[in-house]
Amino acid sequence: MHQTPTEALKALSQHDGPFKVLFEHGSLQVEIYQPEKVDLQTPHTRDELYVVISGTGEFINGPERHAFAPGDVLFVPAGVDHRFVDFTEDFATWVFFYGPEGGEAS
Repeated sequence: MHQTPTEALKALSQHDGPFKVLFEHGSLQVEIYQPEKVDLQTPHTRDELYVVISGTGEFINGPERHAFAPGDVLFVPAGVDHRFVDFTEDFATWVFFYGPEGGEAS
């Protein structure tokens, strides 16, 4: 598999919704995610890793809140409330879901 951000964003633009699944292998699922104005996510059933492609803003991860920028890596355990807020219009991120339902043991 080889996917550039440009290719992924083009595929997303031809898809209805803010995310598109690009690749799956075993428990791994790779998506591109680009919400418009508001991130309406709810907690997920598997562990999740984000790698920010473009844009800046803040990320709420349970009780924590952090600024983010391109290249940042953000981890969210399964079941934790999280969302991107106050993000720029060019915000886009890779999303990696993996592991079993309920998340991996710490």
